[in-house]
Amino acid sequence: MVWRLSKIVMCLCLAAFAFLVAFGNITDYGSNFAFVQHVLSMDTTFPGNALMYRSITSPTLWTVGYWLIIFGEALTCVLFLIAALQLWQARKGSGRQFDDAKGFVVIGATMGFLVWFLGFMVIGGEWFAMWQSSTWNGQDAAFKFYMTMLAVLIFVNQPDRDLA
Repeated sequence: MVWRLSKIVMCLCLAAFAFLVAFGNITDYGSNFAFVQHVLSMDTTFPGNALMYRSITSPTLWTVGYWLIIFGEALTCVLFLIAALQLWQARKGSGRQFDDAKGFVVIGATMGFLVWFLGFMVIGGEWFAMWQSSTWNGQDAAFKFYMTMLAVLIFVNQPDRDLA
């Protein structure tokens, strides 16, 4: 039972993390919006780089991008909460029943991967050259986030044995 409870707690922790990130982005809207603004406008990348044609300088598009990020973070939270609830409901079942309850863990981790890997590493880091900015670079933090989610996903998806 300790293995199952550990898997449930880890899902709850990921839900709490995603909630706090989304909540912080809403309650500290201005400073976090500035991050999106600087990344998308590419104004702190290497001077004269040949990728500046990719920059977005529209405040409307900055806002849309920022709300897409917040939506993805909040959805990650909800999906991990559902995952934890389904695992909790199956905690006393057979190994197969518990394994069958892991679907939302996969969906939640996928959503988190989309936000922090696709959003921050691929789009922000590479397309908008965030890696060139010493000030507005969230790649290290994003790496920690999606790697933690992947580690939990791998652990949770280890087959469960029947309880004795």
